[in-house]
Amino acid sequence: MAVNGVCLTALSDPGLPAGFAADVMGETLERTNIGSLSPGDVVNLERCTKLGERLDGHIVQGHVDATGMVEIIEPQGEWTRMRILVPDRLADQIAEKGSITVDGVSLTVTAVNQPGTSAWFEVGLIPVTLTSTRLGGLHVGDRVNVETDVLAKYVARLLAVGGAR
Repeated sequence: MAVNGVCLTALSDPGLPAGFAADVMGETLERTNIGSLSPGDVVNLERCTKLGERLDGHIVQGHVDATGMVEIIEPQGEWTRMRILVPDRLADQIAEKGSITVDGVSLTVTAVNQPGTSAWFEVGLIPVTLTSTRLGGLHVGDRVNVETDVLAKYVARLLAVGGAR
């Protein structure tokens, strides 16, 4: 089960009236905003796609890379522009018109920072995304979970270790 884009193993808990429980390790708490959740917080929940089922969007693993901070939320008529600041180490994995996941929502990157400047990216949010996910309730300063595209991760690593031998 993905909670705000974080892949968790759902455990049954007879003490819960509804829902599920999950174990969370230190790595997850360090890289995500899961540890800051409180009872009653709105979250995005998504079940895993079974192998062979239709895949919409891009491949999302639930392996969050870091948290980002919402810097700009700007209505643009029928849609909203959102800018998210991210750790500089992710800059080489985020490309304009590439895929990104914010709190588990698969999105298209509409703009990125210039090389050598602090890392950020922007996404355009359509009305259905704003109303059917928690993204519509975000405010400037909120922390969100960011997962870069899995192919970008492999390309960045390949280049870092001298893959062009």
